[in-house]
Amino acid sequence: MDKRVLRERMRRKKRQMMIRHYTKIGLYVVGVILAVVFVIRGIIIPIASHIGGGGSSSGKTVEAQADTTQADPNAAVRQPLKGSSDTDKVGTTTVGWHEDANGKWYQNADGTYYANGFQDIEGVTYSFDENGYMQTGWVSKGVNDYYFNDDGSYDPTQKRPMLALTFDDGPGEYTQELLDCLEENNAHATFFMLGQNVSAYPDAPKRMLEIGCEIGSHSWDHTQLTTIDLDAVAKQFSDTDNALIEACGQAASVARAPYGDGNTDIYNTVAKPFFMWSLDTEDWRLMDADADYNAVMNGDLTDGSIILMHDIHQPSVQAAIRFIPELVARGYKLVTVSEMAEAKNVDLQYACYVDFWQSTFDRGEIPGYQGTVSTDGTSDSSDTSGDSSGDGSSDVSDGSGDGSGDGSDGSDVSDGSSDDGSYDDGSYDDGSSGDGSYDDSGDSEDYSDDSVDYGDGTE
Repeated sequence: MDKRVLRERMRRKKRQMMIRHYTKIGLYVVGVILAVVFVIRGIIIPIASHIGGGGSSSGKTVEAQADTTQADPNAAVRQPLKGSSDTDKVGTTTVGWHEDANGKWYQNADGTYYANGFQDIEGVTYSFDENGYMQTGWVSKGVNDYYFNDDGSYDPTQKRPMLALTFDDGPGEYTQELLDCLEENNAHATFFMLGQNVSAYPDAPKRMLEIGCEIGSHSWDHTQLTTIDLDAVAKQFSDTDNALIEACGQAASVARAPYGDGNTDIYNTVAKPFFMWSLDTEDWRLMDADADYNAVMNGDLTDGSIILMHDIHQPSVQAAIRFIPELVARGYKLVTVSEMAEAKNVDLQYACYVDFWQSTFDRGEIPGYQGTVSTDGTSDSSDTSGDSSGDGSSDVSDGSGDGSGDGSDGSDVSDGSSDDGSYDDGSYDDGSSGDGSYDDSGDSEDYSDDSVDYGDGTE
């Protein structure tokens, strides 16, 4: 064989062996690289992330869970920082109080902050809004209001006085105008309606419920309940409930007896809490907007008062539209009778309620009273001292006295034979009594606080 040919074959073989060698090295290197990448991404990074608290490019700097377990319904919850939605708070890592353009908040050691409730910090109670910022001034929790000073501390001496506006005999042609005013001022009232009028104004009860007012029953046609048997009493209120259900889908939650004339048997038969009043404006008699206004503003506005008016009279509605924003501006909270009871920690019974004054509580005359309520929602039945109006009220009497409002005891009820053809509570009197007989005596019956049958065995 030619030596040149032999040498050429040997060079080719050597070249093939080198190619196979470097190919093996290359495949080995690629395998090593892939293995390293797998280890780093699949094992090392997750471990490091777990140890380091889970930081990532998404902006979530804290993985703490919100604490939603609350024994106290008013207590604040711990909220986690939420990255971009808490831009200002994310940059802060120190424990304690912090402040930005929106206000002050408190950050805990675990990165959470307090929100949407009350929280004790170093022996001081603070309130935080839903975004975690400290609140000042009046803060509402349910039906109760709490006052927090400029430094955020809770002031238990400040009490916001409550008034319960009530309107009888409607609905009527002026009721919607009254409801507009209540809605504009975030005020509530209770409407004790006649069933026969509900059918004429079916939109009114629905509107009442939509804006937070309470629907009550005043019987079907204002019959004096003590003059008819209990079956007839039951029908007066069941017929009214049926009319209300047809109008707004809900029966009356509370009731008021025509003329304030009721007793234990009537309360149990109707099976609703009954309400009288502590301040009778006598708007049905005055029929003058200025006089009606003065009857309220110059009357007894003690915390816990129940005020009687009538939305079927235009002057009454005009007066209410005038004094409602003024009362709100003076610091009063206008509530329904049931909201008043809840705020005063009263479990309403099938009984009659005239007022929710502290003096009446102290005398043990309010059925279902569970004691005073603290900020944590608990009651203290032993604490019955003091004036519930506190020093946070303005132009509020101390609640003492005999239940008088504007010179009367608010419960002197006529027998329906008034000179102008109106009931004592403003509805029209055709001259007949509840049993169909005509009464022209003009004598009046005194249903004062001293003779009210509360339904709990006391009068």
